[in-house]
Amino acid sequence: MTAALVLLLFVQAPRTAPAARPFAYRGFAPGMAYRDFAARARGIAQGDKDILICQTMRRTAQVMDCGVQVRDPVDSARFYLSANVIEGRTSVISLVDSGNVAVVQRWQNDMRQGLGPPQRRERSMWEWTKGRRFIRLNWRGGRGWRVVSVTLNDRDVMNRIANYVPKPKSRTP
Repeated sequence: MTAALVLLLFVQAPRTAPAARPFAYRGFAPGMAYRDFAARARGIAQGDKDILICQTMRRTAQVMDCGVQVRDPVDSARFYLSANVIEGRTSVISLVDSGNVAVVQRWQNDMRQGLGPPQRRERSMWEWTKGRRFIRLNWRGGRGWRVVSVTLNDRDVMNRIANYVPKPKSRTP
């Protein structure tokens, strides 16, 4: 009787939804705030010689490009990290590394584990999409070399660049 009661309570207990996976890679997310990006980038930079450098657009400080050479604390992989920032949010974040087939496979496994199976696959490209954001893994190579890159993109932030494109000069007849 007690086992039946426990089973009945178990069946009637509300089910909790599994925790949603964060839409991020190595602590970086599409559209993240510049402050969070900079803190994470500085946290995994090599040391005093590898400094996060940002350059603003000539016309406005609301648009800037940043980059730094970093070392991943998990696997010690060294890669180049860059971001385009518009109005304090990242529109594009890129992680670029060179290596062999093992590096490509490690990044593929890491992303599959963190993001699930890719939603789109093409030659040398996997992509995960969530709304107007995407995370894309690309790899290219030849005999004995590979370039692997991960791009995190927020299209809504990217579209804000239109606010900073110079207006065409009017022509007077």
